[in-house]
Amino acid sequence: MSTFSIILVIAATFLGMEGVAWSAHKYIMHGWGWGWHRDHHERHDRMFEKNDLYAIVGAVMSISAFAVGSPLVMGVAAWEPGTWIGLGILLYGVVYTLIHDGLVHQRYFKYVPKRGYAKRLVQAHKLHHATEGKEGGVSFGFVIARDPAVLKKELAEQRKAGIAVVREALLKGD
Repeated sequence: MSTFSIILVIAATFLGMEGVAWSAHKYIMHGWGWGWHRDHHERHDRMFEKNDLYAIVGAVMSISAFAVGSPLVMGVAAWEPGTWIGLGILLYGVVYTLIHDGLVHQRYFKYVPKRGYAKRLVQAHKLHHATEGKEGGVSFGFVIARDPAVLKKELAEQRKAGIAVVREALLKGD
């Protein structure tokens, strides 16, 4: 593959992973996979959460793609794009970990952004955590954050319609 093609595959995979993550978060983590995700929405003092098992799922996806791209996997010739897809998934996982676990939930470092896109990411994710339980909710993405003012309106509509129980303190905050 040409260098341009490799970069294109990595970038497309990275961007596509936001769609995969959004869908998995909304329909799996807040659906039938709530058992692993629940503790992420509850206060606790543990270093790890069951929710961290989803990172292992992402790692398995990346490793599997690398394996498909490796020479002679089980006697079958490699499919080179698999390597670059695996790298795109890996890079998304690193960015996700730094943004979601590091910046938003401050599991690795303490930094509260005062402006810009980083502040928007934190606000959007806090609004995601403004609901109690798995029903309703907004902002299921991890790297792309919608306008917090729009998200607040959506939460207010969900509360009014009885779709979600919304924690008022988080809804009012910056």
